[in-house]
Amino acid sequence: MTDLLSFADDQGVETVPGGAVLIEEGAHPGRMLVLAAGEVVVEHDGVAFARIDTPGAVFGEMSAVLAIPATATVRAVGDVRVHVVDDPLAFLSDRPGAALAVLRTTATRLDGLTHYLVDVKRQYADAGDHLGMVDQILDTLVHHQAPRARTGSSRDPEGDHHSH
Repeated sequence: MTDLLSFADDQGVETVPGGAVLIEEGAHPGRMLVLAAGEVVVEHDGVAFARIDTPGAVFGEMSAVLAIPATATVRAVGDVRVHVVDDPLAFLSDRPGAALAVLRTTATRLDGLTHYLVDVKRQYADAGDHLGMVDQILDTLVHHQAPRARTGSSRDPEGDHHSH
């Protein structure tokens, strides 16, 4: 398996003290972090849902790739060292192996979420309340497609969307 830590080895390193926030939910971090050492907790709406201590774990990639605010807060449990990727899109474009490593991480997270939702769907399939909506939620997640890609460039900013 590709190791994102080796791809980020030439990126700057930042040491963050325990309790400090590395990424703030709702903010536009503009950077991607690769865990070098330590442990972080990931929170959404103040609720911790993951503890991660695996070197090479990546944070902020969704925000960077989708150009959206961070969907979660990442907080250092103890002292943490991270590689800071200041321009994630250039980093991932220039290093296909790094892009593949991030894709594997994201796919693994989505796979885990899908298995969880399927289990919940089975458990609450006959519920008449909001828990019965798990089927609709799962369907939406599985069939959601990103917006259509634009083919423009700096030389031809309209790409294939302009009329002749």
